[in-house]
Amino acid sequence: MVDVSGHFGMALLFAAPAWAIWGRRGAIGFTAFALVTSMLPDVDLALRHVLPVSHHGITHTFLFVAVVSVLCGAVSARFLTTSLNANRWIRSTEITGETVFVFATAGLLTGGISHIFADLLSAPDIAAPLSPLWPVYSDPIIIDVIYYDSPLWNFGLLAVAIGVHLVLAKNRRYPLDTRYRLGEFR
Repeated sequence: MVDVSGHFGMALLFAAPAWAIWGRRGAIGFTAFALVTSMLPDVDLALRHVLPVSHHGITHTFLFVAVVSVLCGAVSARFLTTSLNANRWIRSTEITGETVFVFATAGLLTGGISHIFADLLSAPDIAAPLSPLWPVYSDPIIIDVIYYDSPLWNFGLLAVAIGVHLVLAKNRRYPLDTRYRLGEFR
């Protein structure tokens, strides 16, 4: 369980391939979706005051992240498709609901999974270990290579991730040609 800066850094690293898939504008949006959900599994810290959930429990599973990502992706497709097509910055009128769904769901999955991965790297120091593969595999998975409160790891990870994104933003190559492209990329 790295701190918030470490979770943001991990989400940025996990979102870095978006530059090759969607190009500049798409990568920025994708990274925003990933950052939004990079703290999603920690919703249990708020929920435990009203529901019988524990930290590193059900919300720190791939199943939870996948369900929330698919639901939010569907809502995004329903409510964002029209406004994305009308947005001058994107320069497209052909973005389908399916594309928005895949884009949003993948971004949200990326953020949530990056959080779980970061917690796997540091959880047993001060918190319970995770069982991210529940209900398929219920035993805890422990990697434990990072100390939670280490500024070097947390801010170092964030600095490296920001550096990676800055380098990728300078790259002038076009994204891969996929059916999920968003507008004209330059």
